[in-house]
Amino acid sequence: MKRLISAVLLSAMTLAAMPPLPRKSPEFTITEGPAKETLLSSYRGKVVVLAFVHTTCIHCQQFSAVLTKLHHELGPKGFQPIDVAWNQGAMALVPGFVKQIGIDFPVGYSDWDPIMSYLGFSIMDRPVVPLIVVIDKRGMIRAESPPQGDPNLQDEARLKALIESLLAEGSSAKKK
Repeated sequence: MKRLISAVLLSAMTLAAMPPLPRKSPEFTITEGPAKETLLSSYRGKVVVLAFVHTTCIHCQQFSAVLTKLHHELGPKGFQPIDVAWNQGAMALVPGFVKQIGIDFPVGYSDWDPIMSYLGFSIMDRPVVPLIVVIDKRGMIRAESPPQGDPNLQDEARLKALIESLLAEGSSAKKK
């Protein structure tokens, strides 16, 4: 019973420590190869789903397949998915990961420290993957996974509805 109470309290402390939403997305560098780095801010004006993944994780592979499908449907409307792999050997594993799933959007890699810093997680956190961040056209984080994950953000229908609502923001003003 003590362990259960400790686990619940620890989860509550982690959620309480997460910064409020929406908030400005910090800058993040996506390394896509030895000679290619892209700043996350270069995607401003698009709705971005940034997924921190392990290339060998089945949940990450499934989520990347969902992002590929949503990219086909919503990419022309301004949706941009990005995967950032951070498991051991990610640099070497990314090409096979992309080919296996048929990913047609940017997939980079990074190390633990920059990702934990971007997410605002403690070094004591042991996050599960995929970790998902949803960023609106203005560069504001509108939804994100806590360290223990968020099944709602991994649900295709819910994620699609969120993306569509963010794509629609500001559209009515342009039509007038």
